[in-house]
Amino acid sequence: MSNEDWYRNKEWSKEVEAQFFAKLKRARRKEQYLRIQASTIARNNPDAALMLLEQYFSLDDDFDHAQAYCDMASAFLAKGEVQKAVQSYGKALEREAEFPKLKTDAYILYPLTIVENKLSNLYQSANEILDAHQDRLMFPIDYFRWHAAKAIIAAHSGEEELASSHATSALEAAQIKQSGFRFHQNLGLVGKEFKGVVDELRAIHA
Repeated sequence: MSNEDWYRNKEWSKEVEAQFFAKLKRARRKEQYLRIQASTIARNNPDAALMLLEQYFSLDDDFDHAQAYCDMASAFLAKGEVQKAVQSYGKALEREAEFPKLKTDAYILYPLTIVENKLSNLYQSANEILDAHQDRLMFPIDYFRWHAAKAIIAAHSGEEELASSHATSALEAAQIKQSGFRFHQNLGLVGKEFKGVVDELRAIHA
């Protein structure tokens, strides 16, 4: 780990924590270092990430709050605390509404988390968020997640034709092997982590 990457540790231990806080003590923009480090370990060490984010939110600089809430959601999902993750994504969206120039993926992660976990009482909310942010879709993975969520919600409502149409669009996006961006052909593609969603979409399409 170089001196420049002291706040991007991929592993966390008492030794790493001590070194991190020693560096942090001398840093000027403590907020951004806390959030970036939390984001880096949110999935493999969620408790440590949440501890760092708690410190982040206790500081004065609130520039990156929306992304911090998304990082918090990632940590809660890693712990299996889905409701808290959904609430965190909701807070990210509220923050974006106040400061619309600072965007995150909460617009797509909020509804996707809801449909993946079959929180049907929140389907209407998820659908409204999807519709409100459709113009933000850019990468194949964005189109996949958007159409996948729409397909699952439509299927739940008994709208079979609409569900099948969205499922088709999502599956087509999942098959794209190049992003279309000249220098970043592998950016934003659909990975194997969505196998469960893909299987559900195939069932809806059939």
